[in-house]
Amino acid sequence: MKVLICEDEEIMLTALEFRLRKQGFEVLRAVDGEQAMQTLKEQEVDLIIADIMMPFISGIELIKHIRNIENSNTPVIVISALEHDEIVLEAFEAGANDFITKPFKPLELVLRIRRIVQELKV
Repeated sequence: MKVLICEDEEIMLTALEFRLRKQGFEVLRAVDGEQAMQTLKEQEVDLIIADIMMPFISGIELIKHIRNIENSNTPVIVISALEHDEIVLEAFEAGANDFITKPFKPLELVLRIRRIVQELKV
């Protein structure tokens, strides 16, 4: 399974990449929204993990692009230090499949990815 991680914090990006690769996922990296959109033009991915606050294009804008312009149903998990109800609601209204508030345990993310994959198989 190919996962695109869109995260501008290098430490978080590296930690997520390490954990997901260890769990057997193929991982692509993007350090900002523009790079994420370019990656999505070049490669198909099975799941996207996107931070809300990214340079150039926010995670919300990225989700809207994926859903409305690309017309894609690729699952998106949003990760964010922002946990205001409005932000969470905006992410889900844009088309996010799940929302995880930082800090979180990497195992929690892996479990949520597996849940989404299982739901897609049903």
